Amino acid sequence: MNKLLLKIKAPLLCGVLILFHNTTAIAQTDTLRVLSYNVLYLGDTPPCQYPHNISEGYLATVISYENPDIVGLVKRTSEDSYGSAPAGFADSLLQYSFNAAVPDKFAYCPYTNVAQADNISTLFYNQQKLGYAGLLCTYSNITDFDTYKLYYKSDSLTITHDTIFLYVTLNHTNSGSGSSNADTRAQQITGEMAQIESKFTSLPNMINMGDFNVHTSTEAAYQTLVAPSNLSYRYYDPPFFPDATFTYPADWDANPDDYTSCLTVSTRTGNLPNTCSNDNGGGKSWYDHIFLSANIINNESHISYIPNSFKVIGNDGNRVGNPENGSPANTSAPASVINAIYQISEHYPLTLNLLVNTSTVASANVFNTGKKVTVVNPVAAQLMLQFTKDLAGRTITMTCTDVLGRVVLKNTLVASDEMIQLPCMLFPGIYNLQFSENGIVFANKMIRKQ
Repeated sequence: MNKLLLKIKAPLLCGVLILFHNTTAIAQTDTLRVLSYNVLYLGDTPPCQYPHNISEGYLATVISYENPDIVGLVKRTSEDSYGSAPAGFADSLLQYSFNAAVPDKFAYCPYTNVAQADNISTLFYNQQKLGYAGLLCTYSNITDFDTYKLYYKSDSLTITHDTIFLYVTLNHTNSGSGSSNADTRAQQITGEMAQIESKFTSLPNMINMGDFNVHTSTEAAYQTLVAPSNLSYRYYDPPFFPDATFTYPADWDANPDDYTSCLTVSTRTGNLPNTCSNDNGGGKSWYDHIFLSANIINNESHISYIPNSFKVIGNDGNRVGNPENGSPANTSAPASVINAIYQISEHYPLTLNLLVNTSTVASANVFNTGKKVTVVNPVAAQLMLQFTKDLAGRTITMTCTDVLGRVVLKNTLVASDEMIQLPCMLFPGIYNLQFSENGIVFANKMIRKQ
């Protein structure tokens, strides 16, 4: 088929131009299941819960049932001089909880304890699908807030030497009600985000999850994530958007009956199974969250949220003031899983699913490293682009997003090493241009429209 070459006289940028490429696309997708869990001093010695082998067995039951690919455990006991977990406890969890559930599937990322806390967070991942690419940053305030970089092990990785990155931040903020505790939480999340913002001009594929201990959506810590002053760093809470199960503002602490399916504390009432728990009022608030960046929500870089996949495991929506194993009978999961969750912690685990688009093109050439496209900044009436010679004649997808991460323009064009000028009728502001071929992103450019 003939290809259309866009040069000086091009169609309006606001139009969507559909072109055909003479290669065969191979559509491939995969799913990543994400799980976040406050495990209430698991590893404490002497154990405030049960002997470690019993607690690890309960966790194995949950892992086996959910079969996740990414697991963030927060508030597990640290195994250094500041905590009481036995040396090598992370390896013990790997062997007796994770690999006992699914043999040889999991590995864990290096963890930190700069705060010298008695509890830490640990990220486990499916090493058959994902690889560890590094610890991006650590913010320390009462506990450590670590941000990890993972990469997806696509089938074409050895050919293209290109991959999909996913960043995960684990949180365990200060607990308690009252303004002083809320102020501490706000300080923690602000500090965490300052480090993340120093690494990116806008959020990439990023998950921010854990126990945030916020009591309402208007609390400053929560607002820092979902409504920051710079919307390039905005996260979304899926039950609010895109699922639209709830709307803002939300006060789950004062009105738990309005958020029954998402309450994450407590699994227990007065009849406590052990001495760890300090929250025993049954389902009454929503402390644990999995926030997703706009990149994921808008499916901008190969990873997207699967709508309505968010759920609180073991919460059937009938737990307000009731224990997980109380009346009415809880049949939202097998009895063994309900019991395991009840025994492990006062918190319910939560999960969601991500879709990974690993599409490749059979005859596509590998991109070389280096500068691939020049964008003349600032942009006035014309958007001017110039691609490198090695891209000439290749079909390129250009996606433009605003500061909220919304796609405002999406065009397909054939690259030329001559200057391409496209009429631009965007409103003045800051935008991000992303250039890709056959699903492989090779350039991101920030532009300013005058």
